[in-house]
Amino acid sequence: MNIYKDYIKEIEERKDQGLHPKPIDGAELLSEIIAQIKDSGNADRTDSLKFFIYNTLPGTTSAAGVKAKFLKEIILGESVVEEISQAFAFELLSHMKGGKSIEVLLDLALGNDAAIAQQAADVLKTQVFLYEADTNRLKEAYNSGNAIAKEILESYAQAEFFTKLPEVAEEIKVITYIAGEGDISTDLLSPGNQAHSRSDRELHGKCMITPAAQEEIKALQAQHPDASVMLIAEKGTMGVGSSRMSGVNNVALWTGKQASPYVPFVNIAPIVGGTNGISPIFLTTVDVTGGIGVDLKNWVKKVDENGNPVRNENGDIVLEEAYSVATGTVLTINTKEKKLYNGDQELIDLTKSFTPQKMEFIKAGGSYAIVFGKKLQTFAAQVLGVEAPTVFAPSKEISHEGQGLTAVEKIFNRNAVGTTPGKVLHAGSDVRVQVNIVGSQDTTGLMTSQELESMAATVISPVVDGAYQSGCHTASVWDKKAQANIPKLMKFMNDFGLITARDPKGEYHSMTDVIHKVLNDITVDEWAIIIGGDSHTRMSKGVAFGADSGTVALALATGEASMPIPESVKVTFKGEMKPHMDFRDVVHATQAQMLKQFGGENVFQGRIIEVHIGTLPADQAFTFTDWTAEMKAKASINISEDNTLIESLEIAKGRIQIMIDKGMDNHNKVLQGLIDKANKRIEEIRSGEKPALTPDSNAKYYAEVVVDLDVIVEPMIADPDVNNDDVSKRYTHDTIRDLSYYGGEKKVDLGFVGSCMVHKGDLKIVSQMLKNLEKKNGKVEFSAPLVVAAPTYNIIDELKAEGDWELLEKYSGFEFNDNAPKGEARTEYENVMYLERPGCNLCMGNQEKAAKGDTVLATSTRLFQGRVVEDSERKKGESLLASTPVVVLSAIIGRIPSIEEYKAAVEGIDLTTFVPSIKELTSTSAH
Repeated sequence: MNIYKDYIKEIEERKDQGLHPKPIDGAELLSEIIAQIKDSGNADRTDSLKFFIYNTLPGTTSAAGVKAKFLKEIILGESVVEEISQAFAFELLSHMKGGKSIEVLLDLALGNDAAIAQQAADVLKTQVFLYEADTNRLKEAYNSGNAIAKEILESYAQAEFFTKLPEVAEEIKVITYIAGEGDISTDLLSPGNQAHSRSDRELHGKCMITPAAQEEIKALQAQHPDASVMLIAEKGTMGVGSSRMSGVNNVALWTGKQASPYVPFVNIAPIVGGTNGISPIFLTTVDVTGGIGVDLKNWVKKVDENGNPVRNENGDIVLEEAYSVATGTVLTINTKEKKLYNGDQELIDLTKSFTPQKMEFIKAGGSYAIVFGKKLQTFAAQVLGVEAPTVFAPSKEISHEGQGLTAVEKIFNRNAVGTTPGKVLHAGSDVRVQVNIVGSQDTTGLMTSQELESMAATVISPVVDGAYQSGCHTASVWDKKAQANIPKLMKFMNDFGLITARDPKGEYHSMTDVIHKVLNDITVDEWAIIIGGDSHTRMSKGVAFGADSGTVALALATGEASMPIPESVKVTFKGEMKPHMDFRDVVHATQAQMLKQFGGENVFQGRIIEVHIGTLPADQAFTFTDWTAEMKAKASINISEDNTLIESLEIAKGRIQIMIDKGMDNHNKVLQGLIDKANKRIEEIRSGEKPALTPDSNAKYYAEVVVDLDVIVEPMIADPDVNNDDVSKRYTHDTIRDLSYYGGEKKVDLGFVGSCMVHKGDLKIVSQMLKNLEKKNGKVEFSAPLVVAAPTYNIIDELKAEGDWELLEKYSGFEFNDNAPKGEARTEYENVMYLERPGCNLCMGNQEKAAKGDTVLATSTRLFQGRVVEDSERKKGESLLASTPVVVLSAIIGRIPSIEEYKAAVEGIDLTTFVPSIKELTSTSAH
């Protein structure tokens, strides 16, 4: 009885936090609960029934297996529970979605009791989460002449699991709630510092926005019980920064509807809006839950009598309100007309929110059901030897005769599944594609494992070339939360078939390398499609898409992803880099020059940035592709010269071999398979059989940006502009300033060199600057703390071999120790250099943070409010983003340097330079 008593004790503790009982996922506890249900005189029987019926997680959790088995006993009459009739037992099985429940339903449907078999068949006809073991049973039974199997397959072939669902309501009443002004980061909806609680959905829900906002949302719901609350980013984009399934889950928890009465805290159908729409990767996550994302366009550019935009004294375009969405405004969404109304007044067209595919997601309660449903229909039709009727909206196939292909169009055409044979597809086409590489990170991984359990997946799809579970987001502090969550996650993912950063058996040294860096190495074909559980899944080989934990789970389980082929923006370079500039300055300048070229319009938003970087190996090029998340791009593709790509693949091979030597390969020899693929790709390039990927010379782009290197004369800094009078202009990545703007006077409280934006060259720059200063001054003193976190262990090993690490150690006041990792996050910093464990560190914001109110200068990508540094009562915290040499010098002198000080400090140092390719990186179109 101990485990049940422990559960009751936990329930009492949760009551004090205003929480309900935690959903049950373990077999041992549920077995105890079932024993108490069977004991008619048990004092805990009533509570046990409630826990069994309403508080057990479905899918492939061990608890779900025990629940399904007991329900089978009730249906067969082997166990009698007065409160659970045979019909109710079938209803409970129908809400368990897959896994053991499907196994039980098939046992019953293919059994000897005709009445029970028919009831089981009727339930099975509503289910879509079937896997090969399940479909094989149906196929074998059908081939053996089983009439019930034939009936189920016929239903699947007609897709009755979808056609018999209720239609989407024609009118949806919404009540507006402005969650914030300007771009809303997913951190507002699901803060990074609360990542440890994401798998506990009710607990995590309490961190959305603020407690006051939650009460305001509840009050709106009470005033308008017939309306859904729509969360809005006023004068901005909703969900920038990351996909963050936990953010969508939180919005759904507070504003959506319960997916099943028998599954607690799993809500669907959230409605979100933004003046500038929804961030692309966040919108995919909204689709996962059958939600609605609305591009409100409620603020528009003010124009003069000639139609030209009106600008204010700062040169910014003036916006004027087209209509109000102030909190408490009642609006109506008409899904048939695809329009938004205020009363009878038509406000905007919503066609993009209600494409045929999105309507299917809404009807089915999420995109998973559609993905699995299509596969199930195809399977059933093939077994029956019939043509599947057209039930689902046909994929949009756009083909322009005589038009070449961009790089992303080429990749999608190569990896497309189920498209018209021989048809060449262009941007705008809806495509199912095979996924080659999948990455799961550790603060969303527990949710990914929950998603896999809920869709009843038990093993990785054989289609996937390689998949990796990281440990980088929780690398900084091995605290009790990490100790409770991470080993459990690693075991689940290792069993599922992923290469894992930690070995559940403890046979190899734990690796906390930054996930994007690892994925960049294990991507060994520039034609690959990569899906990863982080917005910075943007490889410099292949095309990579940051995704929510659910889409990652879907990719792991099916080896597929579905999305429209995005439009592309071509980025090329001209001119020559100044010797005192770092490549990071080119990255920032790209954003600034693009905005200037297009009158403030961000042409990158929602599109592929096809960057013709040509001559930079993968590590250095990653600095550009990684930043494209902050440019609000859908993804980025790096176009390389043949020799540069071969160099990058050789580096990748070496790093994969290190992982093999550590003992990280699994029984399927996934890592060795990647090396074999890399060797094959290198030979194809060398022989001329298949050169490096390039777009066609007559490809069509949404826009073309030419970055002029000649005009980049000073280091560039991305400034959160925390005191801008226009709230919507704060915390965007669009305010790019040169060094002289600060006049050598802006105080810096902490410097951070680390995260995925740095490579080995950056760490060598740190050591070279320290060496120069030592030679010049006789010693090195820091006026502000400098936190240094190498992104990978490989980099540290190489720095040790080359003599740089020894110098870093010499001037450090702290060096990480894997044998005695920090158990608590640092709250106070001294003016020394901290050599932190490889991983995300300050950039993630979930463990380590700068002191409140600090001004931080960082190589990170994140400048969102509260991420790297929180506000204090005295001043706002701010995280300014710059190159490694600027950050190091700022920490040493305690302020942003003048251009003269900077030039003197970097003289003779080998910075990350870039010489644009002199070749035309295109090919002749065959279309």
